[in-house]
Amino acid sequence: MEGGMLHLMKLAVGVRDIAHLAELQTERARRLPPLRHRTRSFPRRAAEIIDGGSMYWVVAGAMVVRQRVVDIIEDTRDDGRLCTAFLLDPKLVPVAARLLKPFQGWRYLPAADAPPDLTAARGKRGGAALPPDLQRALRELCLI
Repeated sequence: MEGGMLHLMKLAVGVRDIAHLAELQTERARRLPPLRHRTRSFPRRAAEIIDGGSMYWVVAGAMVVRQRVVDIIEDTRDDGRLCTAFLLDPKLVPVAARLLKPFQGWRYLPAADAPPDLTAARGKRGGAALPPDLQRALRELCLI
C-alpha cells in the first residue's frame, strides 16, 4: 500500500525510560545538531515518512514514545562511513504503550497501526487525574 503518511519503529537499545531517551538525545543534539538518528539503510518510502511520519521508540520492550521525523538525509558516521540520518523533532510524545518483541533495525509502521498519543488516550480513560508518578509507573507496565 503506497501513498499517505508512514511511520517508523525502532528499538531504543540500552534506554531505560523516556526521561533517559530525552537525556541521551539532548546530549547528542548538543554535540552534533540537529538531532539525528543514524542508520545504515535509506528507506525507499522516505517521502511518505517525512510527510508527517514519526519515529516510534520501543523502550524496555514496549513502544512508549514517538517523535516526528522532519527529514531523512544522507550522512557520514564519525568513522567516515556513509549512512542515513533521520532528523528528529526533539519533542518526545508519549503514546499508549504496546509490548513488542525485539527486532533488528527499523521497521515501517503504517499510520493506521500506530498507537494513539497518550494525551489523547488518557482523556478517554480518566488517567489525567492520576498523580504523575503513578501515570509513569502504569505506562511503564503498559497499563495505560
